[in-house]
Amino acid sequence: MKLIHEETSADNKVILELISFDRETYERTDNIMIDDLLRKIDRHKVNWINMDGMGDLTIVEKLQAHFCFDALTLDDVINDQRPKAEEYDDYLFFTLKMLYRIEGDKIDYEQISFILGTNYLISFQEKEGDLFDGFRERIRLDQGKVRRMHADYLMYRLIDIIVDNYYTVLDNIGTKIDEIEDCIYSDSAEEAFKKIQAIKKEIIFLRKAVYPLREALSKVSKGETSFVHEETLRYFSDVYDHTVHVIDSLETYKDLTSSLLDIHMNTMNNRMNEVMKLLTIITTIFIPLSFISGLYGMNFEFMPELHSKWGYPAVLIFMALVSAGMIFYFKRKKWF
Repeated sequence: MKLIHEETSADNKVILELISFDRETYERTDNIMIDDLLRKIDRHKVNWINMDGMGDLTIVEKLQAHFCFDALTLDDVINDQRPKAEEYDDYLFFTLKMLYRIEGDKIDYEQISFILGTNYLISFQEKEGDLFDGFRERIRLDQGKVRRMHADYLMYRLIDIIVDNYYTVLDNIGTKIDEIEDCIYSDSAEEAFKKIQAIKKEIIFLRKAVYPLREALSKVSKGETSFVHEETLRYFSDVYDHTVHVIDSLETYKDLTSSLLDIHMNTMNNRMNEVMKLLTIITTIFIPLSFISGLYGMNFEFMPELHSKWGYPAVLIFMALVSAGMIFYFKRKKWF
């Protein structure tokens, strides 16, 4: 478990972690002061420096001074950016969105930035906790290839874990689409519309996060940077393929959401048509009844029915027969 950096307050907590390894050795240090961390970096090993929390900018500035980051890189690390890959003289900068889950109508996410050098990888995260605990354990146990590879392979594995978790978020969206489709006929119009709009916003956010990531990974996988070894390019190509698949899934969900909106509108139109049909039937039934009641409401002196003992009940019976006849006729026509 990561520990909170002692130099920071609760509002500006920063978690610093250093993992240094090669084929034979492994060392992990948490709760380390920034000056001690910089002294412990071994240039003969792969060094993974992870920083959770951006509340203490002095730590970022010390890292910048030690590794000679460009001021533009520091600005990209601190501020929210679209996914991208930029190569500088001494390092490769890569940033993307790390998605966790959908909570209500919002996607829980954070920006994560990587700075890749010849023998080091620095990851900057906005808050405590990430998706990499299982991978840290694999490094410690020397499972997989990471202990035999360079820092670029380490960055590939972290990006791959992030992209793979996109599928979890996509599955969540797919489940929500199915639920909306099942209840769209029973929910109120306003409630169903709000659910569909919430899904559309989530898909738009994901598209903004994934489309630029495809471009960034394409730049790396095509060997356009000198900080990724040739033997690692095929792994980045695999992540690129996963990203393309995520985009295809997003397009499918986008079409399904549009279909949900069409179904919602058709359902509303059908409901309105049913209401109009009912009102039309009622109006049609009452037209002859209104005529009859209006006719006998004129009170002419020589209307024979007015002086008949059975005139009133006879008219009521006649009106009832007219109504029953019209209802029977509408039933035969399958109007309802």
